[in-house]
Amino acid sequence: MKRILLIAACAVSVMFSEMCPNVMAQSRRDKEQTYVLQTPYAVEKITPPKGKKIKNVILMIGDGMSLMHVYSAWTANRGKLWLDNCQAVGLSKTYCANKLITDSGAGGTALATGHKTNYHMVGVDPDGKPLESLCTLANKNGRSSGVAVTCRLWDATPADFCCHNTDRDAEDEIVTDYVNCGVDYVFGGGSKLFENRADGRDLFKELREKGYQTPRSWEELAGIKQGKVFCITDTVDTPLPAERGDLLARASMKAIELLDQNPNGFFLMIEGSQLDDYGHFNDLDLLMQETHDFDRTVGRVMQWAAQDGETLVVVTADHETGGLTLVDGELNEGKIVCKFSTGGHSGVMVPVYSFGPGYENFTGIFENTDVFWKIKKLMGL
Repeated sequence: MKRILLIAACAVSVMFSEMCPNVMAQSRRDKEQTYVLQTPYAVEKITPPKGKKIKNVILMIGDGMSLMHVYSAWTANRGKLWLDNCQAVGLSKTYCANKLITDSGAGGTALATGHKTNYHMVGVDPDGKPLESLCTLANKNGRSSGVAVTCRLWDATPADFCCHNTDRDAEDEIVTDYVNCGVDYVFGGGSKLFENRADGRDLFKELREKGYQTPRSWEELAGIKQGKVFCITDTVDTPLPAERGDLLARASMKAIELLDQNPNGFFLMIEGSQLDDYGHFNDLDLLMQETHDFDRTVGRVMQWAAQDGETLVVVTADHETGGLTLVDGELNEGKIVCKFSTGGHSGVMVPVYSFGPGYENFTGIFENTDVFWKIKKLMGL
């Protein structure tokens, strides 16, 4: 409801429609906000696998997530996060090819393809040449691939792994790339640009002609037992964390269930997408809800990976959003007091967590592009 009211307020004035989220965020900027997690969730100790073989890699991206987001969420949950089970932590430098402060287009492209690109570009180099992502490379090498997000599928991060465009705002063009991307499992929102289009194309029909099943709800998706899936459950983004429940975790585990049927292994990208939105809005309450939802999803994935024994899990971010600072709080009460310094992105390095075989490759300080090259090498792509 909170996000619905925000969107409604933004629609009041056509003149300010595009700048409204930042205007509303400005009213909260540099002011203390207090958040208390009333009901903390349980976290268990996960025993890491002992083997060295890497058959699968799951890359989890908290869009806009910094160490401050993680530490604030840790404090709110009384000093416990599933992320604490990770075996190693590194730091990633997020600048892009033509700007110090990146966006999700360029930041996600670096993670997806191993190349720095210009601000606002998705899946292409600075000259506009399409780049191969980890999803594409996995498919070319006989592996399966998947993407599961809580945002609209024309948003930058999923597009970085599946599409190619010099401008992330070319939304109608971007979504058409999904038809030929070859990814085996896609989950997210954004149906409004897949059907009833101005050009008359029905992308759902085209996807079915490519062999995809196109469920439009979780209930439909849950019943699918095998095959390629392209599931869009909402017109734009998926609902708020409190409204959708553990949808990201369920969609992620369904991806694993289907992709793991390939004996050669798989690559899967999972994104906690709306951390970025609530950082832009400078809304601490929603930001912590989304961060905790992402952490619980991390926990579900890591528990599965520990049992599987041949899966590397890497958790990182494409950049930081909001300039979040934890200024006070009380650990025993799950209370945090925070401020935001910007309604945009900041230039801080972001964490890279790792769990499972190959975890030791993700320590130290390195470029965001190195995440791609390390995964590529470890998977033998």
